[in-house]
Amino acid sequence: MSEPIAPAVPPTPPVPLSALLAREDLGLRQIAGPPAPDTVIHWAHTSEMADPYPYLLGGELLLTAGVHVPEAAGAGAYFEDYVSRIVAAGGAALGFGLAPVHDTVPRALVAACDTYGLPLLEVPPRTTFSGVARAVWQLMAQARLAELRRVTEAQQSLAAAASRPDPVPSVLRQLAQRLSAHALLYGPDGTVIASAGRAPVPGTQEALRQLTGVVRPDAGPADTARDAPTSATDSLGDTQLAAYALGGSSGFVLGVATRRREPADHTIASVAAVLLSLLTGEHQSGAGAARSSALVRLLLGSAPAEVAALLGGGDDARWLVVHARPENGSPDPVGSAALGAALGSPLIDLARDVVRVLVPAGREPAAQPGWTLGVGAPAGPADWPSADAQAARALARARATRAPLVRHGARPGLSELVPRADAEEYARALLAPLAAGPALTETLRTWLSLHGSWDRTAVALDVHRNTVRQRITRCAALLDTDLDDPDVRMELWFALRRG
Repeated sequence: MSEPIAPAVPPTPPVPLSALLAREDLGLRQIAGPPAPDTVIHWAHTSEMADPYPYLLGGELLLTAGVHVPEAAGAGAYFEDYVSRIVAAGGAALGFGLAPVHDTVPRALVAACDTYGLPLLEVPPRTTFSGVARAVWQLMAQARLAELRRVTEAQQSLAAAASRPDPVPSVLRQLAQRLSAHALLYGPDGTVIASAGRAPVPGTQEALRQLTGVVRPDAGPADTARDAPTSATDSLGDTQLAAYALGGSSGFVLGVATRRREPADHTIASVAAVLLSLLTGEHQSGAGAARSSALVRLLLGSAPAEVAALLGGGDDARWLVVHARPENGSPDPVGSAALGAALGSPLIDLARDVVRVLVPAGREPAAQPGWTLGVGAPAGPADWPSADAQAARALARARATRAPLVRHGARPGLSELVPRADAEEYARALLAPLAAGPALTETLRTWLSLHGSWDRTAVALDVHRNTVRQRITRCAALLDTDLDDPDVRMELWFALRRG
C-alpha cells in the first residue's frame, strides 16, 4: 500500500466530517472507516475517474456515483486498488451516491474503505453532489468568519488595553481573557515581571520558564550573542505552552499557557507580543534610532550600501527579502507588525495586498501560521531589488502550490555556463514575439515553473484557468512552437530566466 501524502492545506479552516454529517438537509450517513470526529476535510471534489490520484491535491471529500465501476467489480481487487489510490493521494473521505447508477453501496467498497481506514459516506438519491460541495464551503466560510471575527475583536481589545494607565498588566489581562490562558511577562533576567489569568496547573510556570530560554538570546556582545527563534511552543500534559521574544534582543519574553490551542491563538498572542515590545521600550533604543537615521539618509539621497550598516550586521551584511500574504483577507498594520516580530525584524513595508520584510540573512525565516511566505536569496544592498523580485516569484509559487513558505532557489546551474550577455541576447530573440504582451510572458513563466498546471497557474496569477489556457495557446501561436515538447520548455525556461 502506498504511503499517504500530506494534504496541501488551503487558506481556509478545515471542516470536521462530523459537522457535515450533522446537516439534516444532506442526509449523509457514514458506513465505513474511522469515526467522523477524527476526520477533517479541506474541500469537496467530484470525479468518475477509475484512478482519481492525479486529480487530487489531498484533504478532499471525493464524491462519485460509481460510473467508473465495471460490471464485474462486485468482488475482487478493483475497489482495493481504487481506495488505496485515494488514500495514497491524501484523500480525506469518499462519498458514494446511490443514484443514478447504483441502488446500494457495493459491499466490496465498504470492505476496502474499512481496510484502508478511509471514511465512506452514503449519499442519498435526493442529495446532489453540488449540494454537498456547497455545504462544505458554507461550513468553511462560517469557520473562517468566526476566526476572523475573533482575531479582530482581540486586536481591538488589546490595543485598547495598551492605552490604559497600566498598559502592561492590562494587555496581559486582556490576552489571558481572550485565550482563557495564564500569561506571564519575563524580564531579561528570567524573573516574572507581571502575570494574569487563571492559576496554571502545577509545573506550568517552571516549564514556561525553561521555554523562555529557547527564545531569549544568550547574554553577551551583540556580535557573539546566540540567534534565537522569536517564538517556541511545547506542551505539558494537556496544557499548551508558547513563548514569544519581545523586541528582538531586548530579553523580555511573553509566556502563555492554555488548555487547548486554537488556530487563531498564535496570531492573537503575536499581536500582544508586538504591543508589549512597544511598551517595554525596544523601539526607543539605539537600534531604533539607527533605523531612523538610515531612513533619513535614504530620503536625502544616500545609496543603500552606505546606510545598510546602520541597520545592523556591518557594511558587508547580507539580507533576505520576505514577501508575505495573509491567508484570509488583506494585511493590516497590527498583523504586519506581528509578522515582523515573528520573523525577528522591525523593517516592514505594508502594501495593499502584500507585506515585505527585510530580515538579516543569519535569521532563517520559518513558516508563520496564517501567512504564506516567499523568501529571496541572501543579498547585499546593491542586489535588494533582485532579491525583492525573487521573493515576489517565490510567494506566487507558494500560493499556487498552497505551501506555507517557498524559498528562491539560488543554486548555480547550467545557465552559468553561458556568458550572461550571450544568454540575454538569446532570450530577447527567442521571446521577441511576446514582447508586446507582458501578461503573456508572466503567464508562460508561471505555467512553466508549475510544470504546466492550469489550476495552480490560475491561483498564482489570480485569474481563471480558462484565461491561463487562452494565454498559453496564444504564446504557442506567437512563438510558433510546441509547448508540449520538453526541449522547447527547457529553452523557454532558460530564456525566461535570462530575459
